[in-house]
Amino acid sequence: MQAVLFSFSNRGGQLSVAVGKFLEVLGYEAECYTLSKFADADENLIATSDYKAVCAEAFVTADVLVFVGAAGIAVRTIAPFVKSKTTDPAVLVIDEQANFVISLLSGHIGGANVLARKIADEIEAQPVVTTATDVNSLFAVDEWASNHDMVIGDMHAAKEFAAALVDGKTVGFYSDYPLAGALPKNVERADSGEIGVAITTDSTKKPFDTTLTLIPQIVHLGIGCRRDTPFEKLEAFVLSQLEEYGYDLRSVKNIASVNLKMNERCLMLFMDEYNLPGVFYSAEELQEAQGDFTPSEFVKSVAGVDNVCERAAVLASGGKLTVKKIAHNGMTLAIAEEPLTIDFEN
Repeated sequence: MQAVLFSFSNRGGQLSVAVGKFLEVLGYEAECYTLSKFADADENLIATSDYKAVCAEAFVTADVLVFVGAAGIAVRTIAPFVKSKTTDPAVLVIDEQANFVISLLSGHIGGANVLARKIADEIEAQPVVTTATDVNSLFAVDEWASNHDMVIGDMHAAKEFAAALVDGKTVGFYSDYPLAGALPKNVERADSGEIGVAITTDSTKKPFDTTLTLIPQIVHLGIGCRRDTPFEKLEAFVLSQLEEYGYDLRSVKNIASVNLKMNERCLMLFMDEYNLPGVFYSAEELQEAQGDFTPSEFVKSVAGVDNVCERAAVLASGGKLTVKKIAHNGMTLAIAEEPLTIDFEN
């Protein structure tokens, strides 16, 4: 994770370095920029004559931007680059006297609200969080989803869901997965209703008139294929099977296979096309997978283990198969899911 900090005075530069070091403790790589005339305030400061150009690049590449100075400077600097709450980085503003830490942009999904509170606690400042659900002590569904590796299916539905809570309405909750603990305030179990949230890997499920779908990224695809299988052929096969079994592509966390396939072109292209990581196992590792798998003597003669796709999916997920081996024109696919329990208290 990357954090970029900007300051505009000697005092601001020193504060930005202190905050940058704290962010590094939290796991960020921090860079602290200041105007050239203030760069001598601390050896960790990076001088720049064009902080707006630095911001333009950082807005795309960084996870967090912190401005130590006036909120107006931050607003004017980021204004040309603001696009969407689903993609914009967290942006925070800290006054140079360290009185306030303001969550300015991407408070929930980007995590600015949480960071504002953490930084404020560290420097003994007052966090300033203005999002409606937070100031009303209500469930912030977009923040919760971001913190629990879930994709928000429809941002318009997310806004409607949040607005209903702020208006004092009770909203519904549906889940394909077990629930531990209590539901948030003004949220109750339901299979239908005016508005609600549905936690499912099948985005076609719409139990409510306005359904906010949260898609957990817990699906692992075990894939096998003949050498030099065309990418288009593999892509059509995998996508059609995901649709057949009710899996939204956004629920897929990674692709798994045997290490003999780690440079297979069609797999590499598929992972690149859909921005999915891959994990590859040796035959010995695959042999250690626990479960009831579909054996193949041919696969064993080639890969050294009687099944690749099912075993790889299970190992990658740490869970169980939900779709056993599907074979088609020299390609195989199996689907496994990570164990998941919904807990709104953690």
